[in-house]
Amino acid sequence: MSNSSLGAASVALGVAAAACAVVIVALGLSGRRPGWFREARLLAWVMMFAATAGVVVMERALITRDFTVAFVAEHGSSQTPALFNVATLWSALEGSILLWTLVLCGYVVAVVVKFGKQGDDPMLAWAMLTLFVVAGFFFALMVGPSAPFDRFDPPPGYDGPGPNPLLQNHILMAFHPPILYLGYVGFTVPFAFAIGGLCTGRVGEGWLLATRRWTVMAWGYLTLGIVLGAWWSYETLGWGGYWAWDPVENASFLPWLTGTAFIHSVMVQERRGMLRVWNLSLVISTFSLTILGTFITRSGVLQSVHAFVESGIGPWLLTFFAVIVVVSLGLIAWRGDELRAPGKIDSPVSREGAFLANNVLFAAFAFVVLLGTIFPLIVEAIDGRTISVGNPYFERMTMPIGFVLLFLMAVAPVLPWRKASGEVLSDRLHWPAWIGAGSMVAAALLGARGWSPMLAFGLGGFAGGAALRQVALATRRQGWRGLVGRTNGGMIVHFGVVLIAIAFAASNAYVRQGEFTMEVGDSAELSGHTLTYEGSHVTEYSNRTEKSARILVDDVQIYEPAIAQYPFAGRTIGVPSVRSTWTDDIALSVLTFPEGSDDTVVLRATVQPLIVWLWIGGLVMAAGTVLAVAPGKRRRPTAPTSAPPAAHEVAV
Repeated sequence: MSNSSLGAASVALGVAAAACAVVIVALGLSGRRPGWFREARLLAWVMMFAATAGVVVMERALITRDFTVAFVAEHGSSQTPALFNVATLWSALEGSILLWTLVLCGYVVAVVVKFGKQGDDPMLAWAMLTLFVVAGFFFALMVGPSAPFDRFDPPPGYDGPGPNPLLQNHILMAFHPPILYLGYVGFTVPFAFAIGGLCTGRVGEGWLLATRRWTVMAWGYLTLGIVLGAWWSYETLGWGGYWAWDPVENASFLPWLTGTAFIHSVMVQERRGMLRVWNLSLVISTFSLTILGTFITRSGVLQSVHAFVESGIGPWLLTFFAVIVVVSLGLIAWRGDELRAPGKIDSPVSREGAFLANNVLFAAFAFVVLLGTIFPLIVEAIDGRTISVGNPYFERMTMPIGFVLLFLMAVAPVLPWRKASGEVLSDRLHWPAWIGAGSMVAAALLGARGWSPMLAFGLGGFAGGAALRQVALATRRQGWRGLVGRTNGGMIVHFGVVLIAIAFAASNAYVRQGEFTMEVGDSAELSGHTLTYEGSHVTEYSNRTEKSARILVDDVQIYEPAIAQYPFAGRTIGVPSVRSTWTDDIALSVLTFPEGSDDTVVLRATVQPLIVWLWIGGLVMAAGTVLAVAPGKRRRPTAPTSAPPAAHEVAV
C-alpha cells in the first residue's frame, strides 16, 4: 500500500475514533452508557495510534523521497540533509497540523492514564468530552483544508524544492517547533478541566488541583520554545536581533502572558478561594489564544518570516476560536452565582493584592500585544488598506508595564497573605533593595547610561535579590528540598526572568551596528573590536553552495559568515556567524560580494552586550519549571476559603 493510502487511512481512523469517543462520552454523561470510560480510554489509544501512524508514514515518505505524496513533492527534496529532512514535517502547514494532532493525542492518553481510577467522575467526563472534541477538530482539518496525504503524479526525474532555506540551516529548527507545540497544545488539558468544572458546577478548587502540574509543564514548554525561537532567529536571520514583535512571535507570546497570569492567580484561589471567574477567564483565554495563534501562523493572513502560505484553513480555525469563546463565556455566565468567591482581599499590601495587580498588568500587556498584532487585520477588513504596526508601538506601550512587573516580582513573594506591616516589608526587602541599588552603581561604573536600561538593571537586581533571598531561606530550613516545590522552583524561574530582563535591556540599549566594504587585508573597528577581512572561499554542500568571508575577530579567531544559494528552492540567503562571550556578541553577516571583484565583501557587524545571558536565563527558567512541578511541602489554605473538594473530585 502506498504512503498516501496508509496516511489517509490513519487520518480516517483518527477521525472515526474521535467521533466515536465523543458519542460514547456523551452517552455516558446522559447515563445511558455506564461503562463509558473503559471504551473512551481504548479510543484514546486508537487516536494515539492513528496520529503516530500518520507521522511515521509521513516521515517515511520524506526519508524515502516519495514524491507521490503531495506534501513531499512540495516541501521535500533529495538534496535536503537528513536532520532537516525529518524536520520538514513541521516546516509547512499540513505536516505541522499532523504533528500538532500527535502531541494533542499524547496529552489525551496521558490524561486517561493519570485519571483512570476516576472513570465515573462527571467532571472528568466533561473534560474528556472536551479533549475528544478538540482532537476531532484537528483530525477533521486533515480531512478537509489541511490534508497531508493528497496524491501527486511526479514526472520522470522530479525532485522537490525542499523546505524553506531558512528552515534548513540551523539545528534549532529540529527542536524549537516541537517544544513550542508541547506548550501550545498542553494548555488544552487545564482548559478541558475548566470546562468540566463549569459543566458540573464544581467551580471550586478541584479542577485547579487536578491540572496544576499540567499547566506549569505546558507553560514551561512554551517558555523554552519561545526562547529557542528567539535564539534560532538570532543565529539564522542575520539582522542582529532576536525579537522583532513579529506577528507569529506575538502569537506564541500572547498565551504565555495569560498563562503566566493564570499560574500566579491560581495560588490566590487555592489559598483564599478568590478570583474564580478571573482564573476561569484566564485559562480559557490562554487556550483560545493558542487557537488564534494557530490561525495567525497558518492562515497566511499576516506577513511574517515564520508564517506559512495562505491556505483555506483560516475560516475553520477562526470559527473554532469563536465557538470556544462563545461557549466558554456562556458557561461562566450560567454559573455566575456559584462563582462568587467566599474570600476577599483584606489589604492591597498583601500577597493576594500583589498577585491581583500582577494579573491586571499581564492582562494589559496581553491586550497591548494583541491589539498591535491584529490591528492590521481589522484595518484591512474595514477599508482594504494594508498596514503594519512596528516596534516603536510595542516598545513604548510595553516598557512601563515591564518595569512595574519587575518591581512586583521583587515585592510579591515576600509579602504575607492577608496583610503586611511596614516592619515586615522593611525587613524582607532590605537586602534585595541594596542589591538593586548596587546593580545600578555597578552598571554605571561599567559605562551604562540612559534612564531605561539603568532602571531595568536596578529593578532586575531588586527582583533577583528577592528571589535569591527566598531560595537561601528555603535551603537553610529544608536543605536541598528548598529548591523544589512550586514556591521554591518559582523563585528559580524568577531568577531566570531577571537574567533575561537585564540581558534584554542591555542588548537593546547598547547595540552597535556598522556596515563595511572591505578588501582583503582591510580592518575595521566597531565598539572596541577589530575585524579583518582575510579573503573568501566557496564550499559545496548537498543542498546549497556557500560563499564565505573569512573574518578575523580581535586577532584571535576567524569567523565565516556566508551567502548561500539553494538551487532547488531558487533562493539565496545569508548565513550569519556569531562570536559569543560572557560579556558581548559580535554577529557578522555578508550583505553582498560585489560583482567584478573576488577580493571585496560588504559586511554588516552587530555588537550587543550580554546576549548569551538571554539563553542562560531561558535555561534557568526551564530548570525552575522542572523544580516547580516536583513535590514540595504542602501548605494549608488561609481562611476564609472555599470548601475543600469532595472526596470524589479529581485531585492530583
